[in-house]
Amino acid sequence: MKITPVILCGGEGTRLWSNKKKIQPKQFINFGSWSLLDETFSRIKDPIFDYPIISTNYKYRNNIKNYLKKYKIKRYKILLEPEKKNTAAAILTSTFAYLYKDTINNIDYENLNNSLLILSSDHYLESKDTFLKQVKSNIKKLNNENIFIFGAKPTNPSSEYGYFLTNKKHGVFSVKKFIEKPTKAFAKKIIKKGAYWNTGMFLVNPKSILLNYTKYSPKIFNLISLIFSQSSKLKIKKNIYYLNKALFKKIPSISFDYAILEYSKNINAIKLNTDWSDLGSWKEILNIFFKSRKKYFNKKNTYFRPWGKFTNLYKGKNFLIKEIVVKPKRKLSLQKHFFRSEHWLIKKGTAHIILNDQNLKKIINETLFIPKGAIHRVENKSPNSLVIYEAQIGKVLKETDIVRYKDDYGRAKK
Repeated sequence: MKITPVILCGGEGTRLWSNKKKIQPKQFINFGSWSLLDETFSRIKDPIFDYPIISTNYKYRNNIKNYLKKYKIKRYKILLEPEKKNTAAAILTSTFAYLYKDTINNIDYENLNNSLLILSSDHYLESKDTFLKQVKSNIKKLNNENIFIFGAKPTNPSSEYGYFLTNKKHGVFSVKKFIEKPTKAFAKKIIKKGAYWNTGMFLVNPKSILLNYTKYSPKIFNLISLIFSQSSKLKIKKNIYYLNKALFKKIPSISFDYAILEYSKNINAIKLNTDWSDLGSWKEILNIFFKSRKKYFNKKNTYFRPWGKFTNLYKGKNFLIKEIVVKPKRKLSLQKHFFRSEHWLIKKGTAHIILNDQNLKKIINETLFIPKGAIHRVENKSPNSLVIYEAQIGKVLKETDIVRYKDDYGRAKK
């Protein structure tokens, strides 16, 4: 029996953008011939998968249709949420859409024991083949009560992610505790105990979803059951499900983790054997560009300066990714920008930085945010090159947007 992929595609990626009016949903950002949603659709191009179910909202409807056309996916179901209600609602409505036939209140009981792979539309996995291998090897372990959650080995003690701890029983990793976004200090402690990041990806069968919701989130279950049981509450047109606004409004806005996982006694873990990221910060995005430098590097986009050189790796919508190399014992001008902010990630050497009235030192894999209008300077005091990966954010991303206050090479305005 084939696995049905459920793609949750309602996020906005607000963490990446300081200007909330100029938000680009993370899953649709073009990083140069690919996006995170491209990655997700390519992940399900395998014979083990059936048609996809996509949970999203009205404003992304055309985007989703364009991707389906791009990947020549003719069979699908799209659920349009009238408003954002987090993952608990999205996962249950997707499960109902999978179980119900084209007519209202006509459940397909034969599908109750099939398999759903719940994916986020904005996740990056380094090896698709490794991931699929792990899906296939765990599919036979599903039953009517358990839920399998994918965990990623932490690369740093981040406070941006949820974690879980496991026990091994009968060859299966059983989740014994969830820890939601701990402090960095506490994250260090639990990582030493073997904690994994909670990726928000799940392998489960529909019957288990229904049983867990009826037991632990009956209010959400009853409201969504009502939507799917009355023809006046659900409109289906060309495989698009329009969910009733009045009933949907009553659904609590809560994550699947808080609604189900915190209570369920039968959660197992699949520990990913490949690097994972939700690219939720510019640091993670810059690291991807660093790893894929050969793909983006072009000598024509390299510019030499008295202090070293920089290469424009990729210019996207309202962002520019650069590699900056500072020669030993050199420094850039003391400067500011009117139209852009910057995120820096140190990839080689030690950066000595002036940021307004602060003197800072940043080492490999440390980051710095430079707000628009902040006066700043970077210096390389060592005998080796300093390499910085930079994301410029703003509408104007030109070298002309530099006001120099001090400069060792005579470029400061007098």
